[in-house]
Amino acid sequence: MTPSIPATLIAGDGIGPEIMEATLAALDALGDPFDWDAQVAGLGGVKTAGDPLPAATLASIRTTRLALKGPLETPSGGGYRSSNVRLREAFKLYANMRPTKTLIPGGRYDNIDLLVFRENVEGLYMGYEHYIPIDGDPHAVAIATGVNTRQGARNILDYTFRTAIALGRKKVTVVHKANIMKALTGIFLETAYMLHKEKYADQIALDDVIVDACCMKLVINPWQFDTLVTTNLFGDILSDLAAGLVGGLGMAPGANIGEDAAIFEAVHGSAPDIAGKGIANPIALMLAAALMLDHVDLHDKANRLRQAISDTLNVDHIRTGDLGGRANTQRFTDAIVSRIKNG
Repeated sequence: MTPSIPATLIAGDGIGPEIMEATLAALDALGDPFDWDAQVAGLGGVKTAGDPLPAATLASIRTTRLALKGPLETPSGGGYRSSNVRLREAFKLYANMRPTKTLIPGGRYDNIDLLVFRENVEGLYMGYEHYIPIDGDPHAVAIATGVNTRQGARNILDYTFRTAIALGRKKVTVVHKANIMKALTGIFLETAYMLHKEKYADQIALDDVIVDACCMKLVINPWQFDTLVTTNLFGDILSDLAAGLVGGLGMAPGANIGEDAAIFEAVHGSAPDIAGKGIANPIALMLAAALMLDHVDLHDKANRLRQAISDTLNVDHIRTGDLGGRANTQRFTDAIVSRIKNG
């Protein structure tokens, strides 16, 4: 099948090229529907263009409106801002969706099936920070300002309700700290109940929980939750916590959805300590590719990829070292490809 869907490909830094190669091999076995435009970002962008987010990369995503991205490393020093944050801002990627599902049964937490939705462009991650010098100490006082808007809350909440309903979920839980940050997270909680009453009350249940209590409840009894939605900082923390329930960030894909583009990614870091050793686990990026296939309505291919991953892990018992196995990246990839081709 001739690729027909234009998409931007960013391999990323560290283990990025290795896990991207593995993911592309899996997609190729499926009959890759994407026409890739390869670009660079992160440290690769600095080396080639003097910018961790080069103009050519931004132009490519503006054209394709679709991207698959490996992990990016933010250069230390020099005033560089996170490329991930810049991408969210540039393309108004207001919704970050992180599915968390048990892939290897029998662990401490079994049968986990959570969806975490994170507001992606507002809150305390807007970067409104400054220092106040006192008595010769230039960093005597640090101040950060968080900003949540009614419209920003509606954007992520509406996306959460619609997606949860489409996926057959039963309940959305809003995670907040409105007992203390009454304005900053109170507006998010208030908007959730307004929007639910306005549009979704007869389609899905809604409740809420304070963020610290949510962390405790996730550790004690994660099965009480179905779909979580929260503000930027809390979403960053809770999605990592949820990933820990199913084996870590190596199992965690992410979808960034916005007005101008959709970018799919492995949410883990670039792991420079194991880069080039051929031992990286490519599951997170493969699952991100599955989310990307879902996004373009190729659900059969997405499900075939997920099933191949599950069968490789649980039927063939081929796993990378971080999952207690002995397979290197290539052997694991070959097993996935074989499963896709042979069913």
